Amino acid sequence: MKKANSSMQLTRAADYAVRVMVHLATLPPQERALLPTLAEATGAPLSFLSKVLQALTRARLITSRRGQAGGFEILPRGRQASMLEVIEAIDGQIYLNVCLMSGRVCSKKMTCPAHPVWVEAQQAMMAVLSKARITDMAQETQETKTHTSEAAVQVTQLRVL
Repeated sequence: MKKANSSMQLTRAADYAVRVMVHLATLPPQERALLPTLAEATGAPLSFLSKVLQALTRARLITSRRGQAGGFEILPRGRQASMLEVIEAIDGQIYLNVCLMSGRVCSKKMTCPAHPVWVEAQQAMMAVLSKARITDMAQETQETKTHTSEAAVQVTQLRVL
């Protein structure tokens, strides 16, 4: 039997969007980052990341400015955004199964033994993504960098001894 190619994965664009938001949230307020810097920090291709940044700007999670003092800056709303809000800014609403899409009526819902499982899984996924905040992930990133830097300094000091 040939397998269908319909895995339940978020898009690369959503992944890059979360990475960009976390990176921008590590910067001090009102500090901007240029597109090449963001591409390097996220591992995203420039042209692809440009489209992601446009979507984040339309969603009013970040702002962009052209010119000498230009770049991309995270807005306060973006710092407080959940991972779900960022993903939905890129991909729209996410559903584990077509039967869960709002506005759709599933004719098999009453007789389908899998439907309650889909509902529970959808609720769990939404809860996890809603709880994960950009600001918390950025803080965790900074703490990891600090610990890594401190460990590197200790190793260097040991080598000097």
